[in-house]
Amino acid sequence: MDWIKAVLLTGMLANLFWSPTPAALAAEGGRGDSCRRGDRLRIEDLDMSPDPIREGQRLRAWKVRIRFDGRRDCSTDIVVREGGNTAGQVNNFRLRPGVNDIEVPANDSFRMRNREHCFTVQADLDGSRQAVDASRRFCAAQKNVWSMREADDRR
Repeated sequence: MDWIKAVLLTGMLANLFWSPTPAALAAEGGRGDSCRRGDRLRIEDLDMSPDPIREGQRLRAWKVRIRFDGRRDCSTDIVVREGGNTAGQVNNFRLRPGVNDIEVPANDSFRMRNREHCFTVQADLDGSRQAVDASRRFCAAQKNVWSMREADDRR
């Protein structure tokens, strides 16, 4: 009977003193420092590089400016989408409180083909992608070349 008490006491003490660190959670496949649904994110700006581009030319990157109104750093995936297409993505980006300037590599297969393209930015919050709030639409329009600047100037 004494050995049962000793085992139970040892187990309770082990649970009391062991708390996983973010590194330990990451090693186990968890995301203890991931951004959460309650975290407030807002898109301040979205640009493409290069800007302008010609029909069929490959984009190098998206430049996203996100305001994070949190009190701690957190990790998330950032995805730039045009309709159902992924235009660019960066995984495990470390957001810090305040304004974050993020360079998102463009998807190699993404090309601008229609007259106008409008983009949204999504972030992974608690394991599901959520559209990030934006105060305006981010669109690229074609005259002779594609540009996000020219589309912004028309509003």
